[in-house]
Amino acid sequence: MTKISAGGSARRTFMKGLAGALGAGLWTGDTLEAIPQNVNTNSNPSALKITDLRVAVVARAPMTCPIIRIDTNQGVYGLGEVRDGASKNYALMLKSRILGENPCNIDRIFRKIKQFGSHARQGGGVCAVEMALWDLAGKVYNVPVYQMLGGKFRDRIRCYADTTESHDPKVYGERLKQRRDQGFTWLKMDLGIDLVANVPGAVTMPVGTNLAYFNPVQHMFTGIELSEKGISLMAEYVGRIREIVGWDIPISADHFGHIGVNSCIRLGKALEKYNLAWLEDMIPWQHTELLKQITDAVDTPILTGEDIYLKEPFLELCRRHAVDMIHPDLATSGGILETKKIGDAAQEYGVPMAMHFAGTPVSCMANVHCAAATENVLVMENHSVDVPWWDDMVLGIDKPICNKGFYVVPDKPGLGVTLNDEVVRQHLLEPGYFEPTPEWDKDRSNDRHWS
Repeated sequence: MTKISAGGSARRTFMKGLAGALGAGLWTGDTLEAIPQNVNTNSNPSALKITDLRVAVVARAPMTCPIIRIDTNQGVYGLGEVRDGASKNYALMLKSRILGENPCNIDRIFRKIKQFGSHARQGGGVCAVEMALWDLAGKVYNVPVYQMLGGKFRDRIRCYADTTESHDPKVYGERLKQRRDQGFTWLKMDLGIDLVANVPGAVTMPVGTNLAYFNPVQHMFTGIELSEKGISLMAEYVGRIREIVGWDIPISADHFGHIGVNSCIRLGKALEKYNLAWLEDMIPWQHTELLKQITDAVDTPILTGEDIYLKEPFLELCRRHAVDMIHPDLATSGGILETKKIGDAAQEYGVPMAMHFAGTPVSCMANVHCAAATENVLVMENHSVDVPWWDDMVLGIDKPICNKGFYVVPDKPGLGVTLNDEVVRQHLLEPGYFEPTPEWDKDRSNDRHWS
């Protein structure tokens, strides 16, 4: 058989001969010429090999975000991103497991490395690698990632933006209204017990209990409960915000604090009259039965998922209808394909999906492609609307990236963006910009889960 090359008469002779074998009516001459032209002629996909994995750690975007670059033997590279706030080492430890692999074998590599991820930030390395593989494959085959996922359901992705909290409902309401004036069609607010913690009689808790958001004790074990006074004050706070921003726009609520299940239910009932879009992460996602108690008792949608790794826990939540909506973070949930699988499976149970996101434009575009290719997606987050240089980190797409409350799905190969090296270098957390990482080349062990 004649070898197919990047160009020349041999390629044309082979393709025309193949057309004759298949029948003249099946492929036209124009189609024959288009097929090899769709492949990046600077690469030979079947001979592609991973040669390196390098990192550049961005600070204050608004969180710490390690961007990875997977290099190949043919000069084509792919970009990915470790979950915001996570260590770059979650990705670097995977390097020895993927060196020499063909990056186009995305599912094969994912199944090989997924055992090294876990929930929350610990899934960040696996997901970063998976994103970078899709970017690489898209560049090699000269198609956008969404096309490799089966095509797109939408050209734009609706966006909601986090908004800096204020204890003054008038101030917070005006900030949210400004988001609406910017073009956002979905709003998000924090609604924590910190709003009423200093009001006598609003919160009961053991003396010396820590109310901090990063308290390591799970909600059910803190002994913190809201009184009727505290619930009434928090509901009144939401009511005043509704008066400012209007009743005709969805408002989601998050960061309630580490309160018990009964307080979650009582607060949820008090908030029903304000028609909120969802109540997020009222308790940790692992407690399926307790989440179902809240969901069954409260008429406002209950949502969770940003810290869940892989599809199986999502399927259990959906199968039990323990929540009304799911909320994966693609940089934790398993990457682009796994998150699409999560959305597709949730749809079978009638459960819609929102997408949590708080990284750089690299991870943003991974989310956008996934959201475009997944039918039951409602809305996607942007945590960086107020970071002035965020858009400038990448080239190749229209700006602003989140324009009047929507992301436009890019049609360029792979994720559709390249890094603006000058800007990214200005915002590094630590020295080093995609430096070689030979110290991670041979971190080997017996990784098999069975004998």
